[in-house]
Amino acid sequence: MILVTGGTGLVGSHLLFKLVSNGETVRAIYRRDHKLKTVKHVFSYYSDDSESLFNSIEWVKANINDIPALQLAFKDVDFVYHCAAFVSFEPDKFDVLRKINIEGTANIVNLSLSFNVKKLCFVSSIAAIGEQPNSKDLITEQTPWDSEKDNSVYAISKYGAELEIWRGTQEGLDAVIINPGVILGPGYWHGGSSGSFFKRIHKGMSHYTEGITGYVDIWDVVNPMLKLMPSNIKNEGFILISENLSFKKFIENVATELHVKSPKKKASLFLLSVAWRLDWLSHKLFGKRRQLSKQVANTAHSITKYDNSKIRTALNYEFKSLDISIKDTCKFYLKDLK
Repeated sequence: MILVTGGTGLVGSHLLFKLVSNGETVRAIYRRDHKLKTVKHVFSYYSDDSESLFNSIEWVKANINDIPALQLAFKDVDFVYHCAAFVSFEPDKFDVLRKINIEGTANIVNLSLSFNVKKLCFVSSIAAIGEQPNSKDLITEQTPWDSEKDNSVYAISKYGAELEIWRGTQEGLDAVIINPGVILGPGYWHGGSSGSFFKRIHKGMSHYTEGITGYVDIWDVVNPMLKLMPSNIKNEGFILISENLSFKKFIENVATELHVKSPKKKASLFLLSVAWRLDWLSHKLFGKRRQLSKQVANTAHSITKYDNSKIRTALNYEFKSLDISIKDTCKFYLKDLK
């Protein structure tokens, strides 16, 4: 039996599709009923038999801080894919991030140990990896995390979650961690998902930034997970990125595929510094949700380049072209728009 947490998210839904398509016996955790419709919709992208594939999953309603419900979900489980997470860069959401991402992961680790799970695969993020002092140097899995840096609340929570995984390995749990870059995939066009970028670009953006980060196709997240789990590889982490690309180039490529104009104005670091302060003031005065934090503003201009050679060597793996990934995701977006 395979257990997937966060089964209604971008990674979880695509992972579930692969698992059930391969004939695996799968149990998945979900929290909200309406999110199941999105999973069915994702399945329909790739199969005419999406309904029966979806119905082959044993769904368990629970959250990762509900120990009694989790104990039922872990019964007879051999392998766990821990995809559940809360994504937010709003500083005032740190308590929620800590509760779900750190404490929730601790619960998954503890239950995996109690139920003698054979192996756990944890979906982390490149946000939980350190940065090189020189932006020209590639960031690897060995790049140290700097706790003194002004890290985002999301990054802190994912790093804390990784510490729980490593703690589990010290107590006898076999585990692997993947650190994806910005994940490109269809079906989740709202909220904190990277799919919201496509919606924002389609609506029209007035400014761009020239920061650089790593991007990866959704299948280049799922497929390495599926290869790592049955392998002899354990207690290691892997960066998953297809390419390092500037935000400007990414926006331009997406805009081209969506047949809209790309922004022509550059958002300077000064402009962003003013913007995040106004955003903070709006939050304090009117209680509006934060749209732009100081850390996000800095990230928009920072150059962070990642090295994917470890996973390519370990699995003899080749990543999908980012151009093709953008094109495919845009096709699904335009299809859903209709």
